[in-house]
Amino acid sequence: MAIDISTLRILEPYPGIFAYYDGRVLGKRLYSDKPNWLDDGAYELGSACYTIVDGGEAVVYDTHLSLEHARFVRDHLESLCVTTIRVVLSHWHADHVAGNAVFQDCEIVALSLTAKTLEEKRTSLATREPPIDPLVMPTHTFETSLALTVGRRRVKLHHFNIHSADGNVLWLPDDGLLLAGDTLEDTVTYVSEPENIPVHIRELRRMREWPILRILPNHGSAERIAAGGYSIDFIEANRRYLEAITGTGPLPATLKELVAEDVAAGIIDYFAPYEAVHRRNLEAAQSLR
Repeated sequence: MAIDISTLRILEPYPGIFAYYDGRVLGKRLYSDKPNWLDDGAYELGSACYTIVDGGEAVVYDTHLSLEHARFVRDHLESLCVTTIRVVLSHWHADHVAGNAVFQDCEIVALSLTAKTLEEKRTSLATREPPIDPLVMPTHTFETSLALTVGRRRVKLHHFNIHSADGNVLWLPDDGLLLAGDTLEDTVTYVSEPENIPVHIRELRRMREWPILRILPNHGSAERIAAGGYSIDFIEANRRYLEAITGTGPLPATLKELVAEDVAAGIIDYFAPYEAVHRRNLEAAQSLR
């Protein structure tokens, strides 16, 4: 079944850095009226993958929601006369690896932990709706950090155990720009590994020490991304949220009330579908008590 990509658009928050954004379209579904990971998660909340282009070279940071999305990205790069493509995976989750097969003739870089987890999850990914089959695996792995170049641009990859144990961020040190994958999310982070929340909080504190000027997440506001992304305070907003839902004090009845101060300060935006994410996060956090 072909995926409808009519709502996919290209943003260029910085010269040579492109975001391919899809989702947050009220009432629109891409795959099925039945519950599925694409429509009820990534698309509803808004999802982007990124490319960094310089000369005839490009890095693709995640391969998006489907083969159709990935083909769109590749076609765009080829329209820019890119001849050398390297893929970097931010982590193993379905909405970040679904388009890998479109880049099977390219180098695919990932953390060793991502490659290990993808191998372990191969069957479950192939049987999800929509399925990821074939799953094209990484061809080059690393443990904690890796330096790359894209034309004249310096790129550094770094492991952060945030959201997923195999979180891999892409850092452009000359620009002070962090491509955060799912380590940061607007309105709030999606808790996928509640047992690791204390680690995630510590890792967010470590990230906050970097000389970050702007942040581009995979899940956030298209308008924010197009305008250059989020400030370093975005890290603190995500940390405060995790601390709130794992604390002992009473919480407001809704996510909107919980994040009201950060929204008023312009750090994040409130997006109503994250109320369901918040309820699920609370259940996950409470299961640890």
